[in-house]
Amino acid sequence: MKKIILNIILVASIAILFSSCGSTKQVMALKPLPDYSSTEVVYEKQLSFINMPVEIAVKDLQTQTNKYLNGLIYEDNSLDGDNLMMKVYKQSNIAIVEKDGKIIMDLPLKVAGKVKYGLQSFGIDLSDTKDFNLNGTVRLSSAVGLKDWKIITNTTIQNITWKEAPTVSVAGKTIPITYLINPAISIFKGTLSKLVDDAIAQSLDIKPYVLDALQSFSEPSKVNEEYNTWFTMQPVEVYAAKAVVANQKITANLGLKTYLETAIGRKPSITFDRNTIVLKAVDKLPDDFKANVAAFAPYSYASSVVSKNFAGQKFESGSRSVTVNKVDLWGKDGRMIVALNLSGSVNGDFYLTGIPAYNAETKEIYLDQVDFVLDSKNKLLKVGNWLAHGLILKKMSNACRFSIASQLADGEKTMASYLNNYQPIKGVKVNGSLTGITPNKVILTPNAIVAMVVATGKVAVSIDGLE
Repeated sequence: MKKIILNIILVASIAILFSSCGSTKQVMALKPLPDYSSTEVVYEKQLSFINMPVEIAVKDLQTQTNKYLNGLIYEDNSLDGDNLMMKVYKQSNIAIVEKDGKIIMDLPLKVAGKVKYGLQSFGIDLSDTKDFNLNGTVRLSSAVGLKDWKIITNTTIQNITWKEAPTVSVAGKTIPITYLINPAISIFKGTLSKLVDDAIAQSLDIKPYVLDALQSFSEPSKVNEEYNTWFTMQPVEVYAAKAVVANQKITANLGLKTYLETAIGRKPSITFDRNTIVLKAVDKLPDDFKANVAAFAPYSYASSVVSKNFAGQKFESGSRSVTVNKVDLWGKDGRMIVALNLSGSVNGDFYLTGIPAYNAETKEIYLDQVDFVLDSKNKLLKVGNWLAHGLILKKMSNACRFSIASQLADGEKTMASYLNNYQPIKGVKVNGSLTGITPNKVILTPNAIVAMVVATGKVAVSIDGLE
């Protein structure tokens, strides 16, 4: 009887031994739970420099100058010193054109005055006074510059053309008084030049136009409804180079130093403070434009692509092999979890972990530093390390990749729409082009895998028109 029992035990032991070597093993590994607490809100900033020329048409300058310089523009109420008193009026609108890089103005004037003539002898005043009126046109030439947010000019009088020579009538005779008028006009020239320069400086204060434009750009704009993605600008300072006069317009060459921010998950709380923006003079404007472009890949899309990568593959080691039946992906603590449902020599759900990265050449998201999650690895080591290490793990990690080319193209398209004659407010236009894309980082959010890439290029914000 004892012999029969021993034989039964021996046969059972051999059966169990062969079963353990050749049959399928069912293993249950613990599932790592998703965790996005550290990346619920994503803020990515890039420091950029944007050309920001402010263009003012000469015809607008003409309109503004005529508003500021009107009516009585000069008055001398004393005959002392020059025997002349006069009032000078702007007779009609000033005509302004651009010529050879300067502003040329024709200012029609009307002069109403009183002249003192005659002589004094032995303390007796034998002189008399006569009223006179004359009109003519003063031609002025202005060199243009930029200072303290204002277009400034240095104006000189080129000539004065009177419609008739200044004279007075005495005892029925016409007496020229040019010798009296000319000295007074010489004094008046300096005053008139300053009047014109002050009028232009008042009419061409570009600060409110620039700050209004910056404030409009600082308003966050939602660029992706599905993933609650926002784009905004945080201006730091404004640079100023020289002003140029050409093609019937004045161009104040400005540059903007700003942070361009992409936010995912929440609207940015940027507050634009007009009082903190300063204007700095520079010889050359930097124009290094950088902005983050976000490419979104839903986990369902990534899982389906990775599943196709595994389809039809059998991972073998000697007489043992496994097949991947199903793939699922999610994030945990900044790493990606790949759930693999295996069948074959080992059955069950196992979990890989890796750091998501972006391949710029293939435009793919792939996993770096891939390994089994600790609990999965420990379970697999108990049934043999053929699956947990070596070539099979490498082959599996190679299949954990998916293209984001189309998502990236959508992100670039969205960015490009803001660089093609985009007008956030009247008189402000944005134009530019993207010249390069470089990898930045991959971020795991609750709804999608986000590849942040840096777009470089050239961008200009033009501000034109005065009202």
